[in-house]
Amino acid sequence: MSEQQETVTQKIIPFMAQRKLAMIFSLVLLLASLGSLATKGLNFGLDFTGGTLVEVGYSKVEPLTNIRNTIAEAGYNNAVVVHFGSETDILVRLPEGYSDKLGAELVAVLQQDFDGSIDLRRIEFVGPQVGDELKEQGGLAMLMALGMVMVYIAFRFQFKFSVGAVSALAHDVIIVLGVFSILQLDFDLTVLAAVLAVIGYSLNDTIVVSDRIRENFRKIRKADAEKVIDTSLTETLARTLVTSLTTLLVLLALFIYGGELIHGFAMALIIGVLVGTYSSIYVAANILLVMGIAKEDLILPVKEGAEIDEMP
Repeated sequence: MSEQQETVTQKIIPFMAQRKLAMIFSLVLLLASLGSLATKGLNFGLDFTGGTLVEVGYSKVEPLTNIRNTIAEAGYNNAVVVHFGSETDILVRLPEGYSDKLGAELVAVLQQDFDGSIDLRRIEFVGPQVGDELKEQGGLAMLMALGMVMVYIAFRFQFKFSVGAVSALAHDVIIVLGVFSILQLDFDLTVLAAVLAVIGYSLNDTIVVSDRIRENFRKIRKADAEKVIDTSLTETLARTLVTSLTTLLVLLALFIYGGELIHGFAMALIIGVLVGTYSSIYVAANILLVMGIAKEDLILPVKEGAEIDEMP
């Protein structure tokens, strides 16, 4: 049986029949995300807002809850306390400004309710100017990534494919940022790295789907654009689901067992994988139909003299 016959006999899932509902769903998510970002903004962490980071070492394990309560009772508000490596290594992030005595003062406070020894490992200060530079450079990094993706897809496939791919990537990034804004989760450099990773993950899935759509447009001649896209999505569905599920298993393990230091990183990637899987089907492909993708857009150019060379 030929490859084309296999495609015809395969049961095709009518993904694009629900494209209008998917478009409404995406618009609702985007409006909610943009509205929250405009009104509430992101809850920027110490990396962006500035503050002091103190690392201490305990001689034995002490529950993080006790440490947080001790710090709060001493008047250090909005402190973030997490494990750093082993359970006896503690990282404390304070929004207060840096001083030479701050580290010693914090250790003295912690020592009051602890019957072992506590060592000051390091103390670092992040100024607000550095934080502003990180915000600007992080935003530029995301915009540059989207721009380079658009150029790559335009050269690799066709301009309409690049618009669909970038629309899907922007859709994913805005929703991830929107969730962090709505829930007011801590947004630090690890989360920014996760957002950039989401762009890479979603792009990979979109390229696989786009490649199959282009191939089927050239192979299945007696079908309209919607049928070709449904066929392509059906053929790549198994690969998409397997990739997403295996990635989610790893991310869930990181989120549950990886410690508080990478909770934001894992959470951003989990959201990104879920939304990216959806967008590669119902955003990128939907944009192609809206822009009127047709076989003529993907016809290979005939080289001059090719017909003459093929003549006996």
